[in-house]
Amino acid sequence: MVSKTTYFHSYINFRNRPSSYTNYSFFIRITRLAHSMQVSIIHHKPKLVVPARVTPCGTKNLSDIDDQGSARFQIPVLMFYKYNSSMLGKDPAMIIKNGLSKTLVFYYPLAGRIIEGPNRKLMVNCNGEGVLFVEADANVELEKLGESIKPPCPYLDLLLHNVPGSDGIIGCPLLLVQVTRFSCGGFAIGIRLNHTMMDAYGSNLFLNALSELIQGASTPSILPVWQRDLLSARSSPCITCTHHEFDEQIESKIAWESMEDKLIQQAFFFGNKEMEAIKYQVSPNCGSTKFELLTAFLWKCRTIALNLHPEEIVHLTYIVNIRGKTLKFEFPPGYYGNAFVTPATVSKAGLLCSNPLTYAVELVKKLKNHVNEEYIRSLINLMVLKGRPELTKSWNFIVSDNRSAGFDEFNFGWGKPIFGGVPNAISHLSFGVPVKNDKGEKGILIAISLPPLAMKKFQQVVYEMTFKNVEGVNIISKM
Repeated sequence: MVSKTTYFHSYINFRNRPSSYTNYSFFIRITRLAHSMQVSIIHHKPKLVVPARVTPCGTKNLSDIDDQGSARFQIPVLMFYKYNSSMLGKDPAMIIKNGLSKTLVFYYPLAGRIIEGPNRKLMVNCNGEGVLFVEADANVELEKLGESIKPPCPYLDLLLHNVPGSDGIIGCPLLLVQVTRFSCGGFAIGIRLNHTMMDAYGSNLFLNALSELIQGASTPSILPVWQRDLLSARSSPCITCTHHEFDEQIESKIAWESMEDKLIQQAFFFGNKEMEAIKYQVSPNCGSTKFELLTAFLWKCRTIALNLHPEEIVHLTYIVNIRGKTLKFEFPPGYYGNAFVTPATVSKAGLLCSNPLTYAVELVKKLKNHVNEEYIRSLINLMVLKGRPELTKSWNFIVSDNRSAGFDEFNFGWGKPIFGGVPNAISHLSFGVPVKNDKGEKGILIAISLPPLAMKKFQQVVYEMTFKNVEGVNIISKM
């Protein structure tokens, strides 16, 4: 169990930002006890990093996919780098900070601030105010953190310090970057991104540009492209498809929200043996992908664990990248805006729990096949016509496949990270990330959030359906 984090700071309101940070304490010391080890991190005064040269001013509209209600949150990413003797004497914090300044010349909208217009329409004011940068030092060697650097990471709020007043969607820095130096010479890069600006693919473009510019390039190999009108509603919008992802049942929503303060997280590793055990439970001619199969399996196990009434309607929302999905939406290689949709399928809880796993797999496959040009246009139009709603909270399990996000690939001079990815689940949203277990086996790690009793049941169900038949139990448990 991890002790409560203690903060010592002054308050900064970025909606009415002072001209300097002279009122902010020189550093923040945060101490956390994890297991029997004390971790203390000193956070230095936060700074705003601005583009290295003058960039265009003005206001740019976000797309109607960018500003949907469920994209209005901050997404965290952590990347951990070992000490590299070839970089002796070089300060990762200074190198990343200077690289950010260069990269913002090309990605200058990220140095601006979001504003909101009529009908909740979001725009970015390209004012060059800058992104937030935090430099930090830890009193521990990176290797001492062990497997805890993987989801769900108990050190998230230490490695990605929430500077007070900085985490809003409107009028706040669009990017927060923290570089934490460990006593061994290794370091971590924490990134918190306003999701309305870009998705995982866009983040990949930005970080790849940062890597290239740090290592001597004068321009990124792929130049960023704005063109948010590609995913904006046309005149006379109309909704032509069914969108279960926004079906809200008030009683179910209230029931889930009453649990949110009690949620705990566990991460489950699925390697080849675990996936074979799951695959054995479906029809041989099912024809699903590995992640479709895993998603269906987790949805069924989660629903069993929640112990819902058989007539209760449960949702599964599967985040789908639409780049390359249809010729009607041709995205330039440098398009870094959000290009995903959120189709959902539904079932009665009793049917999902009592039927063979093939039932859930077929629902997942049908859900993904539902994504075509008409569905995408219908979703865009729905945003405009219905005030940009959030995804339903009515027993909704949201899954995102982040295996190709590339957060485990970025080299800023120290080699590739030993882990890179989204560090935890976010309420009912889970991310599948690529990892190796302690035996070096590649697999998928996915963190799940549930109330304690449901988590205990979930762990039991997962074990009975997979790990019971596999040597060793690959479960990482953290509060």
